Amino acid sequence: MLTPGERLPMPLDGIRVLDLSRVLAGPYCTMMLGDLGADVIKVESPEGDDTRRWGPPYLGSESAYYLSCNRNKRGMVIDLSTREGQEVARRLVAQSDILVENFRIGTMDKWGLGYEALREEHPGLVYCSISGYGRTGPDAALPGYDFVMQGAGGIMSITGEQGGPPAKVGVAIVDLTAGMFALSSILAALRVRDQTGQGQHIDISLFDSHLAWLGNVGSNYLITGKTPARYGNAHPNIVPYQAFETLDGWIIVAVGNDRQWRHFCKAIDQPELATDPRYTTNDARVTNREVLIPVLASIFEAESSEHWLIRIEAAGVPSGPVNTVAEAIENPRVEARHMVEEVNHPAIGPLRMVASPLKLESTPPTIRRPPPLLGEHTDEVLREVLGYSGEEVVMLRSVGAVL
Repeated sequence: MLTPGERLPMPLDGIRVLDLSRVLAGPYCTMMLGDLGADVIKVESPEGDDTRRWGPPYLGSESAYYLSCNRNKRGMVIDLSTREGQEVARRLVAQSDILVENFRIGTMDKWGLGYEALREEHPGLVYCSISGYGRTGPDAALPGYDFVMQGAGGIMSITGEQGGPPAKVGVAIVDLTAGMFALSSILAALRVRDQTGQGQHIDISLFDSHLAWLGNVGSNYLITGKTPARYGNAHPNIVPYQAFETLDGWIIVAVGNDRQWRHFCKAIDQPELATDPRYTTNDARVTNREVLIPVLASIFEAESSEHWLIRIEAAGVPSGPVNTVAEAIENPRVEARHMVEEVNHPAIGPLRMVASPLKLESTPPTIRRPPPLLGEHTDEVLREVLGYSGEEVVMLRSVGAVL
């Protein structure tokens, strides 16, 4: 039992992460590791992470993009193209439990930092590589960006209005989910290491990650052999399950079963629809969607969003508004769930950030550090973690190995 005022350690207290990744998938993964208590050391090139220049918007000199995925890290600059910089990195590996990288295949090997070069000396190292198409297969050498993957992986073929052009998701969903899969894999590998002492190499592919969350749509194709169609805001397997325009906006209606359908029809004062054999079952509603949806659309256009949501929610049918990002973030539920936190940034001052959604009761994630300035902790890491003397740090800087 804990004594009053005593707290459990963070889930990843004592775990150090060497973050050699850039842009989003890797940094998002390592940020979540940091949220869980790991000591994350973010290594950047002298030019810095590409996302530092992905703006506007900027806050001070920092881009909102960079700030979104780099909290809870110490930042340092190492020029890995130099022999001295590579030696610094190898010394960091020796002090780390996890390494995350997303360079093109062959780059880490060229620097002497590939998994095969490190595994014998560091058998417990959990080494996570993130790439576009994975480390095997015909496209292993190709670079990977989220937008390219959204096209290659199929999501753009089913996103957008029916009969319209392909459309991407409004955020880098492939990168973000690849980061989540990387996190899950790393935590699993740490569990194995706890049991056996052995680390391992994790191979995360953006393309694989995309296929994994095609979910029911991917299954639809595998079962039928038919190419899935684009349904706009509708659902290929459930009707009605889509957005409807109202007198003053848009709402979402998600009728998940036939019982909800009957309650829904009562809520919109259309009891005859509940008993119409064309619509009594979901199978029938999917088959007859081209007839049913225009009927529902004309009904919703007659009243306000608030009018319909009050009635549909009272009937116990899943529904909700189509909010702007501002409306979503400023909603009272965000404060109630502590989903926006403020951290003090050395160049910006108070910085609001979307918090971690991982709600662990006894060991909740915390924001302990703001996203680091470029090279902010180089000297600190070199001296405190690696034991370099002041003179050695000056030498490394003089030859351009660190910044």
